[in-house]
Amino acid sequence: MGLMSFFKDAGEKLFGKGEAKAAKEAAAATPTPEKVAALSSAAGKAISDYIGTQGLSAEGLDIGFDAAAGAVTVAGVVPDQATKEKIVLCCGNVAGVESVNDLLVVKEPAPEAQWHTVVSGDNLSKIAKKFYGDANKYPVIFEANKPMLSHPDKIYPGQMLRIPPLA
Repeated sequence: MGLMSFFKDAGEKLFGKGEAKAAKEAAAATPTPEKVAALSSAAGKAISDYIGTQGLSAEGLDIGFDAAAGAVTVAGVVPDQATKEKIVLCCGNVAGVESVNDLLVVKEPAPEAQWHTVVSGDNLSKIAKKFYGDANKYPVIFEANKPMLSHPDKIYPGQMLRIPPLA
């Protein structure tokens, strides 16, 4: 996949709590290289923890965050293409992240999904109609984006979604 772009101001608000929040506030007060490094480290850990809460894992998962560029670099070995794409989405659909450099390796490669950035007025049926020609295929998109999506109606502008090929 390589480098993927995301909307910096859309997504999960991971950096507003815990260590990431404290590091962000400290770096904003007087942005020394040490404070920016602390922010980057805390943000990378927050993203890693978020991936864990989604039930996703990879061997040797390594997440780096460059606070100045809003860029995440993710590496490791994943069992399948779907897990790879979900981990990339977890990294990118975070407020403050502008891009994800995907260095993940897939054990069992499969065709890559297409991507869709949600715009105002979108719903999963409309997106399914666009990609599959059938609005009733929206559950395919919903299932492909679980566990990040908890309900088919809970999508937001700027969110990136996986659109898998139909089986």
